[in-house]
Amino acid sequence: MTASSRQEVKAGLTPHLARLWRYGLILSGARDVADDLVQATCVRAIERADQFEAGTRLDRWLFSILRSIWLNELRSRRVREGAGFVDASQALVVDGGREIETNIFAGQVLREVGGLPEAQREAVLLVYVEGLSYREASEILAAPLGTIMSRLAAARLALGKLQTAPSAAARAAGATLREVERGRWAEP
Repeated sequence: MTASSRQEVKAGLTPHLARLWRYGLILSGARDVADDLVQATCVRAIERADQFEAGTRLDRWLFSILRSIWLNELRSRRVREGAGFVDASQALVVDGGREIETNIFAGQVLREVGGLPEAQREAVLLVYVEGLSYREASEILAAPLGTIMSRLAAARLALGKLQTAPSAAARAAGATLREVERGRWAEP
């Protein structure tokens, strides 16, 4: 491994930490596990910096590493009992009147997303929150493009009831499902 490739990967890590943490949170449902996943991802990325192909997207490579670590964790621990999705009220920042009402709606969306099957949750996060293309999500999740499209369609149907019937408070605040999907809710 060259020192320059290690430096290139190290320099590129910082801008992606929040996104990696969100992905870790979606996968694990626990803040402390998300922290550990991000740390393990950073360590593995630096250790294996020579495997990163210059000219490709570092974020896609990092998401793939994080997912691989998570799957290995699941296999080794045989899926922890009782680990649920993080309570939305803990994950959101409450700041001001409009933000409170937007966060109420975001909390509803997060609870619904948390109730989706894992495959749909991952696809929703990568495409709608992180802004990856269907093809990029397909590569990260090692699933056919049509499968990603199907997962997203099923997730949209499940989440559609929130978009068509948001609370009066959320409508007054101008909150939309797209705002929540685009990550306008609090970051770590």
